[in-house]
Amino acid sequence: MMIWLNGELIPAKGSIDATDRGVTLGDGIFETIAFKDGAPLRLDRHLARLASGLNVLEFSADIDADVVRQAAAALVGSNDVREGALRLTVLRGSGARGVLPAAMDNPTVMFSLTPASLCDTTPLNVIIATCTRRNDHSPMSRIKSTNYGDAILARMEADRRGADDALILNTRGTLAEATAANVFCVIGGALVTPPLSDGALPGVMREIMMERTHAPERSISMEDLLRADEVFVTSSLSIRPVVSIDGQTIGDGQPGLRSEHFASLPVTAT
Repeated sequence: MMIWLNGELIPAKGSIDATDRGVTLGDGIFETIAFKDGAPLRLDRHLARLASGLNVLEFSADIDADVVRQAAAALVGSNDVREGALRLTVLRGSGARGVLPAAMDNPTVMFSLTPASLCDTTPLNVIIATCTRRNDHSPMSRIKSTNYGDAILARMEADRRGADDALILNTRGTLAEATAANVFCVIGGALVTPPLSDGALPGVMREIMMERTHAPERSISMEDLLRADEVFVTSSLSIRPVVSIDGQTIGDGQPGLRSEHFASLPVTAT
């Protein structure tokens, strides 16, 4: 596989400096952008979120739409991918040992393109992760950091327990998100989603869903979650129904009307 690294198309293997703080400390940020028919979808939204995250981390990188399109075009030509996930990763760059970064950084900017379905609506059986909690007090909960340790632990727990994914609670025991997706619930007939203040990532598809449905944010307790008529998760690549949580059936155990209605959103450009 070929990647786009700092403006050059090169083989993926052996491409990152071992002293990059993104490698040694997870000091980086990324975006996963749906890609179809040669074009990245919802690019303006992704770049706006990226800029916000770069500001939180105090990175000096400035990435615009032209850079993304140039990298995507080069990757399409070399990897023969027409539909999938375009990943944009920004690492702080090489630095001396220690936690404090240098006054001036030299970010590593990398793009990769991999095949992926943008219409995966396979139902999910999930668990509530017991091995970790989302730190809703941290500004890191509101950016797509490359330090994905908590999500990895939760996803491994789900695998051990025979589930497809895990939902992660915050420090107060209310719902935050799934390991790599936001969560929406239909409770008492109303579509709701956890607020950012509860540790939910400001997802691009979450933003679109809220604009289209006017779904309000509200804290979702375990009791709320388990009495929901419908639960589904949203990411830039898919909208998938949840049919059971910790072995308890959600609704009638079938994909709900809301998730079926919005299933085509990941393949549109809006």
